[in-house]
Amino acid sequence: MVEMTMRVSDNLALKLRRMNKWLPTVLELSLAGFKTPAARTVSELIGFLSKGPTPKQVASYKVSERSQQRLRHLLALNQSSLLSEEEQAELEEIETLEHLVTMLKVRAREQSVGKPLLGGKGK
Repeated sequence: MVEMTMRVSDNLALKLRRMNKWLPTVLELSLAGFKTPAARTVSELIGFLSKGPTPKQVASYKVSERSQQRLRHLLALNQSSLLSEEEQAELEEIETLEHLVTMLKVRAREQSVGKPLLGGKGK
């Protein structure tokens, strides 16, 4: 892992401090380039992380009911082989997001218990 230092305005520094633990995930989500309606779910997650949640809150995070309904709809279409190209792209972005959220929750649980859960090195 690489440690980075950067200069930011005082105003931005205040915002970043609240989400300090979750900043790598926020940056990864921001740089992933989500282009479908899945981007709304990404915005929800970034908004949640920007409030500086505790590891326990992150570990229990769930996307909005609207996002869950959309995923169920896409999965039903996929099961029936009725997905359009745009919907297929959206489903793929949701899969990417799901992986990032899973890793975020693992990191949050590690912080809660104070040791790595996936065979990584402790702090």
